[in-house]
Amino acid sequence: MTTEDKPFIMEILNNTPEFKTSEILVAEEVLDDYLCKGTRSGYHVIVAEMSSTIAGYICFGQTPLTEATWDIYWLVTSSKFRRQGVGRTLLESAEDKIRRAKGKVIIVETSSRPEYNKAKSFYQSLGYQLTCQITDFYADGDDKLVLVKRLD
Repeated sequence: MTTEDKPFIMEILNNTPEFKTSEILVAEEVLDDYLCKGTRSGYHVIVAEMSSTIAGYICFGQTPLTEATWDIYWLVTSSKFRRQGVGRTLLESAEDKIRRAKGKVIIVETSSRPEYNKAKSFYQSLGYQLTCQITDFYADGDDKLVLVKRLD
């Protein structure tokens, strides 16, 4: 990711109805931290392009205080490019980098809100297993779902 990519990524985030304003602000803080410090921030960011347009991005990093566990923090695809393999390609790229870094476990946290059902199904179709559900974590009726994939 480069500084020039940020406005396009922010546009994608702002045009993704699943995200609340507060979530977009956090995503922007993470992007700014990455742009300022690179991977020293603890984040890795990969951007996908299709037809010379930013189609999506993934942000991930090693979980603090762990030896081989990594988190997927953000995976977002532009609505124009959904169902074209962008998310899968980004996730597989991140998994490859995590494997090369000797990562063994990948964690994804998401919401139980109905608008996140597609995200949950997407991760499960790629081998992530729902291992934990924390009731009312984000708000009343909005549970935290933890999906995990173990790398071979």
